[in-house]
Amino acid sequence: MKKKIKNKHIGSSFDSFLKEEGIYEEVQIAAIKQAIALCIKKEMEKQKISQTEMAKKMRTSRAVVNRLLDPKNTSVTLLTLNKAAFVLGNELDISFKKR
Repeated sequence: MKKKIKNKHIGSSFDSFLKEEGIYEEVQIAAIKQAIALCIKKEMEKQKISQTEMAKKMRTSRAVVNRLLDPKNTSVTLLTLNKAAFVLGNELDISFKKR
């Protein structure tokens, strides 16, 4: 005798689960911000640039740099990202891709 599966999500993809729960976009944005914060932090460590020095080079406040490096803070502007990339000797590259 077969047992009925009580969890309707077993066998489905994680993305479909998030979409069904209505949190796909929120989770995706959080993951992207975590990746961005980690990349910037690693590059700053590699170049031995402190947060205070980063703020000075970006001509902004230390609070802005803190927000930029906070993986949970998703309110960061393109201008701030571009300044950070420039200071670290990189270019900001944003692209859209088909799902």
